[in-house]
Amino acid sequence: MAVPARALKKWAIRAAGSAAALALIFWFLPKEAILEGFTRLSWPLFLGVLVAFLLCHLATASKWWLLMDRAIPLPVALRAHFAGLAANLCLPGAAGGDAVRAGLAHASLRDGPKVAAAAVGDRMIDLVGLACLTLWGLVMLGGHGANRVLAFAVSGIVFALAVAGLFLFPAIARGLWGRWPGLPARGLALRVADAFAALGRRPFLLLFTLVLSAAIQSVLIWLSVMLAEPVGVHVPLAAWFFAWPLAKIIATLPISLGGLGVRESSLAALLVPFGAGAPEVVASGLAWQGILYLAGALGALLLIASGGGLRAAAAPRTITEVSE
Repeated sequence: MAVPARALKKWAIRAAGSAAALALIFWFLPKEAILEGFTRLSWPLFLGVLVAFLLCHLATASKWWLLMDRAIPLPVALRAHFAGLAANLCLPGAAGGDAVRAGLAHASLRDGPKVAAAAVGDRMIDLVGLACLTLWGLVMLGGHGANRVLAFAVSGIVFALAVAGLFLFPAIARGLWGRWPGLPARGLALRVADAFAALGRRPFLLLFTLVLSAAIQSVLIWLSVMLAEPVGVHVPLAAWFFAWPLAKIIATLPISLGGLGVRESSLAALLVPFGAGAPEVVASGLAWQGILYLAGALGALLLIASGGGLRAAAAPRTITEVSE
């Protein structure tokens, strides 16, 4: 299948963003110190972190499955989630992990609005969980951490987007298409609004998945610390809870390939004020990026071994647009 020009252009922009971020990192920081950091990591530790990372994604896939009201079999949800992980990190020009995951779920469920609402709701819950963790880290630091203004600003934006998406969008969509029924995609917009409204009427589910998301992200922070300590990054745990979620939120901006380069530079800038060395932070961050890419490759192997393919997993146009 030919790669659409629009998707190829988006991939090229993100690749250029990652290349620029990595070039700046290796221009301003001593390459020898970064490479030396890799030599301090042992294979047993790296592989152990990879296994724990995959277990965290099993829990993440289950969380998404709950948001879909368990409407598809759990094995299908797991397969779709790891296919999305592969697409998000490995495939140039893919619509994104969320769209591929939604496409596989839609092939089983045939309920586009429900799948789209679960995908967007899952993404927003993860971002809110990250914002809560970074604010908690700031509290543990006594409220005097560096870049606290940035933390409050980013968290405020995340909370506002989550509230708007889950609670305000249904009313806005119904109002717009009710007043101007001739607007395009009326049926889809109203069905998506109904799906979001259904999520909003289940506060206990939203709270449970938010707590689960924060717990999963906390384990991921601990795994990052496990990788960083041998490399030579020694900062308070509170600093990790402040900086790691904030760097991950920044890395979700569509300016790089899976956050490559942006995540590492952001994390270094946030941890240096707490006594970390920037080369060591970058080395541990690139090792973490290796975990992400290996997990994506394993997701692709899982999809192929189960008889599927990312071409077959492509979502219908309407689902892709909503999921992005």
